[in-house]
Amino acid sequence: MVIHNIKYLKNYRKELRNNLTPAEATMWKYLQNSKLDGKKFRRQHSVGNYILDFYCPSEKLAIEVDGDSHNDYSSEIYDKERTDFLNSKGIKVIRFDNVEVFESEELICEAIRNHFKNKKPPPTPP
Repeated sequence: MVIHNIKYLKNYRKELRNNLTPAEATMWKYLQNSKLDGKKFRRQHSVGNYILDFYCPSEKLAIEVDGDSHNDYSSEIYDKERTDFLNSKGIKVIRFDNVEVFESEELICEAIRNHFKNKKPPPTPP
């Protein structure tokens, strides 16, 4: 059964890619062209009925950029159901809010690196 990039979501994914939020556009600058440790990320990739902001297939890692709309109770429930579904498919989900994306490039990139499966160990001090 195909669960990635289901055809009926194709046009919607394309629309989302062409209309990124400012925070998503900033995050994409950090991730595009394999800038982050050579890892390829996709924008607006779908898994099941869910469209992920960013997805790294080699790491099975989803990155979500959350705006103010994610701060209400119903959004929290939806986000939990979505995360549970993705986790059941072996996909790890990490979330950042808009403010973090705009103010903390180094911290965000380091947080993402910490989720890479084959993360290189830190160098041993002399």
